[in-house]
Amino acid sequence: MFFLYQIIFTLIIFISPILIYFRILKNKEHKTRYKEKFSISKKKRIKGNLIWFHGASVGEIQSIIPLIENYEKDKTINQILITSSTLSSSKILEKFKFKKTIHQFYPLDHIYITSKFLRYWKPNIAIFIESEIWPCMFKELEKRKIPIVLLNARITKKTFDKWMKLKNFTNEIFNKITIAYPQNLETKYFLKKLKTNKVKTIGNLKFIENNHEKFNTISNKLKSQFKTKKIWVASSTHSNEEIFCAKTHIQLKKKIKNLVTIIIPRHIHRTNKIISELESLNLKVTKHSSKNKNIENTDVYLVDTFGETKKFHKISCSVFLGGSIIKRGGQNPLEAARYGARILHGPNIDNFKDVYKALSSLKASKKITSPNELASLIIFKRNKNLGSKIKKIGGKILKETINELDKLINNEFKKT
Repeated sequence: MFFLYQIIFTLIIFISPILIYFRILKNKEHKTRYKEKFSISKKKRIKGNLIWFHGASVGEIQSIIPLIENYEKDKTINQILITSSTLSSSKILEKFKFKKTIHQFYPLDHIYITSKFLRYWKPNIAIFIESEIWPCMFKELEKRKIPIVLLNARITKKTFDKWMKLKNFTNEIFNKITIAYPQNLETKYFLKKLKTNKVKTIGNLKFIENNHEKFNTISNKLKSQFKTKKIWVASSTHSNEEIFCAKTHIQLKKKIKNLVTIIIPRHIHRTNKIISELESLNLKVTKHSSKNKNIENTDVYLVDTFGETKKFHKISCSVFLGGSIIKRGGQNPLEAARYGARILHGPNIDNFKDVYKALSSLKASKKITSPNELASLIIFKRNKNLGSKIKKIGGKILKETINELDKLINNEFKKT
């Protein structure tokens, strides 16, 4: 099975120039740094101890920022490597001024490319976030006796069923994981069924707050822009969900004249299409990147820049989380909930079932199925106690996560 897997990736490599070309045109790929996906790097590996974190995209990378900030201060660590697969996640990291942390795009999972990657970077430990399971990379890591940690692991029923169709191949892959830390009980059960060596629960990293000033700072300009407005936020929206939220705005506008709906699309390369759709409903749209101070007649304020979601979550009392009307499994609601916002979502939240269950028990979230229902549940007052409860949970999880990783990291450093 592994042989067939490698044949598939070999074919992908052959057609990759065409795929990359079109991805560059769509602004989904970096014009020059795409070479990193073939283990061609311009950045240097510094001598000494190196720990490696890998997360697929924005959400996974943001969840480990507090850990990176902690290990930036650790003098026993000479370099921290972060890899991810998306352009948007790389742009998030550009906002931080880390001294010994560097970013690279994750290499294609081919025997030659992964081997080249590990020969160059020589990590002491490899920490994969959530659902990042890569057969070839895991095989090469095991060959070099480099510990594989699956942190904040997440496996859905759908994913589990797919893995079980190739049981022997799957067990061989999961058996290479040194230790896995599941983010929920469902994942813990699946990991054990998949023959993972060691499984330990410490909680969901998504509960941990990212306190970095780049994300916390709200400019006076931004405050003054919305000072006289009633606002609500539609966050991480996908195709068709902007229309859903626009219809909600139209309903609300019948009662609230100074209303502004702030939409933060999951993928900002869709900006022009979104504007066209909203303007077809006779709504006036202002782009965040335009830096237009006058939003007096604005209906929808469209955030078309990377890494600024938190600023808008901080000033809104109601936040709709996208990916939940369409079948994408929902998006992480905790960031907005930390600031006491009412969380509103559609029926498709499989990616964050445990999180939404916790918020529902705190009476902090509501499920909606129509624009009218969404409009009826939007409020303009915060629940400050909610934020404190979530921050307390996050602080405990962060402390336990660091303690666990410290044991693993220090053990590896002793071997060198």
